[in-house]
Amino acid sequence: MKINILTLFPEMFDIFNHSIIGKAKDKGLLSIEAINIRDYTKNKHKKVDDYPYGGGAGMVIAPQPIVDSLKAVKQHNKGKVIFLGPRGKTFNHSIGKELAKEEELIFICGHYEGIDERVYKYIDMEISIGDFILTGGEMAAIPVIDSILRLREGVLGKQESFMDESFSDGALEYPQYTRPEEFEGDKVPEVLLSGHHENIRKWRRLKSLEITRERRPDLFEKLELSKEDKKLLKK
Repeated sequence: MKINILTLFPEMFDIFNHSIIGKAKDKGLLSIEAINIRDYTKNKHKKVDDYPYGGGAGMVIAPQPIVDSLKAVKQHNKGKVIFLGPRGKTFNHSIGKELAKEEELIFICGHYEGIDERVYKYIDMEISIGDFILTGGEMAAIPVIDSILRLREGVLGKQESFMDESFSDGALEYPQYTRPEEFEGDKVPEVLLSGHHENIRKWRRLKSLEITRERRPDLFEKLELSKEDKKLLKK
C-alpha cells in the first residue's frame, strides 16, 4: 500500500518508522511519504496561509500550495484524496476496513483555521475523529492511518490477530489476562485456566457482550444477537 501525506509538519510522521508499522515498511509491505506543502508555495516568503475574506480570527491555508502539491503527488499516486477535518464523517472500524482495501491513498492535513473552500473539489472524502478540535490535521491523520494499515494483510503478522479485537464484530473486546495467576489478591478467572476451549470461547463472548452493553449501549443496540448470545446473556 502506498500512502502520501500532504502536511506542513512532515517530521510528525516519523512515528511510522517505529513499532509494527515501521517493521511492515522494512518488509516492503507499505510505503508512507510525508510531503511538505510549504515546498510548493509560490510565495517568496514561503507563506502558505492568509487572512480570511470577510474577516475573522485566525488564518486560512491558501489553495495554491495545497493544489500544486496534490497535483505533483497525483503523478505517482492515483489514490483517493482524504482530508482530515471537522465536517467529515466520523471515522470508525468499518471505514477503516474499506480504506484498507485500497492500494493507494492521499491524506491532506489542514492547519490554522482550515483550508480554502476551493480545495474541496479535489477531495474525495473528509474524515473526522470526533467532535473536538485539534491543533492540526496531523494529530487526526496518525490514528486514522495506523488503524487502516494494521488491517492490511501481513502487517500484524497473523491475520487472526485482529479478528477478536474491539469493533471487529461490532462489540468491545473481552478482558485479557496474563501471568501471574494472582496479582494483589486479584485472580485470573478459573475458566481461563481450565483448558476447556469451548467454555473459554463462551466466557469471552459473554464478557464482550456485557462490557459493550455497560460501556457502549449505543453499540450494543446495533448488535445482531445470535440465539447463543441471547442464551448467554439470559443465564
